[in-house]
Amino acid sequence: MRKYLLIVLLSVLMLESVAQNPLTIHQKAIVVDTHGDILFNQIKSGIDIGKLQSTGNFDLVRAKQGGLDVQVFSIWCDEKGGYAVANQEIDSLYSLIKRYPSKITLVKNATELEKAVKEKKLAAMIGVEGGHMIENSLENLEKLAQRGMIYMTLTWNNSTPWASSAAEETSKKIRPEIAGLNDFGKQVVRKMNDLGVMVDLSHVGVKTFFDAIAITKKPVLVSHSCVYALNPVPRNLNDEQIKAVGKNGGLISLNFYAGFLDSTYNDKQKVFFAKYDSELKSLSAKYGRSNAIDTLIALHQVDADATRPSVEVLIEHIDYIVKMIGVDHVSLGADFDGAEAFPLGINSVADYPKITDALVKRGYKANEITKILGGNFLRVLKANKGN
Repeated sequence: MRKYLLIVLLSVLMLESVAQNPLTIHQKAIVVDTHGDILFNQIKSGIDIGKLQSTGNFDLVRAKQGGLDVQVFSIWCDEKGGYAVANQEIDSLYSLIKRYPSKITLVKNATELEKAVKEKKLAAMIGVEGGHMIENSLENLEKLAQRGMIYMTLTWNNSTPWASSAAEETSKKIRPEIAGLNDFGKQVVRKMNDLGVMVDLSHVGVKTFFDAIAITKKPVLVSHSCVYALNPVPRNLNDEQIKAVGKNGGLISLNFYAGFLDSTYNDKQKVFFAKYDSELKSLSAKYGRSNAIDTLIALHQVDADATRPSVEVLIEHIDYIVKMIGVDHVSLGADFDGAEAFPLGINSVADYPKITDALVKRGYKANEITKILGGNFLRVLKANKGN
């Protein structure tokens, strides 16, 4: 009898071990990245992200290697751009899909997403990062939705005439008495609900955040932000905001950018820049500040890596939200190709399995990890789209 019980116990332990194998979990899950600044870089550099690239954080080859099933491509431009630029970037995604139809397909809802996953194609979705791109037009909003927009970030760092951003609320560029959503901004949120477009509250100011939460009839998305209590930068969510997302039934996708995750990163980065100050100035004069930073990092990789947090810091942000509002409200929005530094070892979409491995080591169960990797996003997408 004891021998039989021992065999049963060993069998159960073996099954649990298989069930908690990170690779098994990752392969079975639908893995979603809710935010990648890929298209702007593709247009700017002219690279073909259908092929393996030695630069950047995304291409179709590395996406396949990382088991990425769904990429929400961010449509981004600064305040100088608008509706025409948004359409140019969408055109570039359409062109990519046309060149690689066996590898990637445009999807607009959960039904199409699940079909693409079964066909082993990357499900490409569109998220517009910045309400300035609709140029104060509900008609433009509707046209972008028709082209495939599944979410719109109400603001980028710049405010719009109808919504204030986190950057401008905290810098007092926007007077407190006029911060938040005005009447037209409230119309935008209602129209997004009607169109089934998720209201994305990354980048928005606290006043805009709570105005939008009060108006929306559907779960919101925070596509690429982190926890303010762990790193107090304006782009991160404070506890009351996190609780409000939980009450709304919405979703917070964790940004992988070191500057949002790690409260010590900015000081470390300043030391790194100071060490190579003359070289950075020379590169900036030649390539511009942003490209100069990327080049400097590539030239001094060991020192640059010393500024980066461990992947465990990302998991701490996940833990914080899970403990506060539950595992149903967390997902991943890496911001790849939108920042210069990510956790050590997380260099591209090929490294997504390392996140799963870290979650297993932290004690998360397979069903919880499956929710974080993509299940929660599907729930919120269906709640907004109805399919």
